[in-house]
Amino acid sequence: MALSWEDVVALAIELPKVEVSTSYNTPALKASGKLIARLRTEAEGSLVVMCSMDEKAALLGSGEQAFFTTPHYDGYGSILVDLDLVDPGELKELLIEAWRGKATKTVREQYDKTH
Repeated sequence: MALSWEDVVALAIELPKVEVSTSYNTPALKASGKLIARLRTEAEGSLVVMCSMDEKAALLGSGEQAFFTTPHYDGYGSILVDLDLVDPGELKELLIEAWRGKATKTVREQYDKTH
């Protein structure tokens, strides 16, 4: 089942300080004003999610077709996610990790106490 932008928002909006915004004139999710994910309207059906370079390498090395990159994103801490192929649970985990990379220490600690 393909995920929509609305599905992506629903997976992430419960995280503290996450807001729906824009980035490069496309729909985006930000944590405390910092980008965690954006919809690639120039490439229907994919999402840019911020991540560490190690996580990107692991996802690309996993062989899962839901995760890919393009030369434009080489060398950057972000992974491209095919919304037609990604498992919703796996996407949620990826969004949480992206959020963790952008949220303040205090907000992360408060979240960890309840989850």
